[in-house]
Amino acid sequence: MNTLALDIGGTKFTIAGFDGAGRMTHRHSEATDREGGKDWMLTRIAERVRAWDIAFDRCGIGFGGPVNFETQMVTLSTHVGGWADFDFCGWVRSELLVDRVVMDNDANVGALGEGFHGAGQGHRPLFYMTLSTGIGGGILTEHGVYRGADSYAGELGHINIDPNGPSCLCGSNGCFERMCCGLWMEKDFGKTAKELLDDSEFVASYVVKLARGLKACIMILNPSRIVIGGGISKAGDKLFVPLRAELRRQITAWSRARIDVVPAALADDSVLYGALELARYSQ
Repeated sequence: MNTLALDIGGTKFTIAGFDGAGRMTHRHSEATDREGGKDWMLTRIAERVRAWDIAFDRCGIGFGGPVNFETQMVTLSTHVGGWADFDFCGWVRSELLVDRVVMDNDANVGALGEGFHGAGQGHRPLFYMTLSTGIGGGILTEHGVYRGADSYAGELGHINIDPNGPSCLCGSNGCFERMCCGLWMEKDFGKTAKELLDDSEFVASYVVKLARGLKACIMILNPSRIVIGGGISKAGDKLFVPLRAELRRQITAWSRARIDVVPAALADDSVLYGALELARYSQ
């Protein structure tokens, strides 16, 4: 049974094909044309999938923005226009001729990928955070993804970590995403996140804000492990070593909650493997 996996992000989209044994047989990634918006991306996805000339039996989607899991509708995207209230699953069924389609927020899907195929194996509860264009979180328990009452569980990116901080795209200010995601790092400092994370002085100040957001996760969820995916996580030890040290400084002195924070093992493919799992077990 062939599975189509879609990872829709703010700076790029990635699509993959898996065979019945769960092996990735095809993969394509492309930078997002933000000016082209949703319609440009849909056209490019359709062109690529049709070029593979594969009959897909099911499709899993990780979308980079809030998703109403119950209704299977995109809620919105703050990074690329045109997605609000869009029936993405319906589009896949009609345009790509895939009957069985299921979608979730990309952080939830990334949690599935890392939880079953990557750095989160054997760890429950698992918290997966995507740290890229934006920030999102997914919670994986022994019983599956925890989505909350309205599909909004894990939205760590919009907790306020600096009450006097700058305005966020969500309308609030000082949000975790506004202070730490790649989009704003580049706008605020005039350099890419990769360039900034080569500067140890910048990293020393950056991890203070990053740890402040993760502290909320640790104190509320007490996860067995936190896995961080997305482009910024590729900085490796130059980010994770000072981050762990800062977390130890910030975590409440009496707390014995574990501090186990690691980069994603699947790198850019966490969401793709999660989409495979989502499609397998959500039908």
